[in-house]
Amino acid sequence: MCAEAVQLLKNWTGRLLGSFFGQFSSYTLTTMNDIQELQRLASPAPKPQSLAWDGATLWMGSRETRHVYAIDPATWTVGWDAAAPGTPWGMTAVGDELRVLCGETAEDNRIIRRLIPGHGFDARFGLPCPDDTGSQLGYDGQRLHVSQWHPQKVLALGDDGEVERVIDVPHGICGQVFVDGFIYLVTNDVEESTDYWLTRVDPRPAKPQIDDLAHIPFAARALAFDGTNFWTNHREQNQIVSFARPTT
Repeated sequence: MCAEAVQLLKNWTGRLLGSFFGQFSSYTLTTMNDIQELQRLASPAPKPQSLAWDGATLWMGSRETRHVYAIDPATWTVGWDAAAPGTPWGMTAVGDELRVLCGETAEDNRIIRRLIPGHGFDARFGLPCPDDTGSQLGYDGQRLHVSQWHPQKVLALGDDGEVERVIDVPHGICGQVFVDGFIYLVTNDVEESTDYWLTRVDPRPAKPQIDDLAHIPFAARALAFDGTNFWTNHREQNQIVSFARPTT
């Protein structure tokens, strides 16, 4: 059996047995419908990678241009953009500002940067990611959360970047946003596949409850929530997609 097939078998075995062994907190596997797409729009820049919503503006970071763009969702026009100090892999709104997880230097070192809309990046602010690893960011109103794709973890960070909590997830993570106290994630088991999921984590119990809510039938990147609907990127198609929040 080839290595890829072995890894696929391991991934699916982990999903099916995770709740039995308690390896991934409290995990529920259910039959899922596809997400309900509402809009599929051309990205204002190629290779849209990261997304964030600040209450009025949809922010997108491009892997190709290394710029962060402020998009008016009503007119689908860019009102402002800023060059990032690296590849903007992940992003979240923190009050009136943004935190952007950048891959910098030839070694792609992962550093969280501060972006002030209308001004630019604060050169004095930088939080190195734990283990120099991280791809997506979330904010619960008090703490930043860094997700690690292949380690399959969400890390809650203190003010100085120290790890205060680790939440294990049964899939790789490529999108993250907080909604009503829950962590919603875009997840998958095989990056090259078109089997991705919208996964919800309830972090309030000591042993978080984890549920896969819906199937995402394309290679999604990032996750944002505008108060009603979710947004994600179909990066390889240079498209930004909105979809309905599942009622589950």
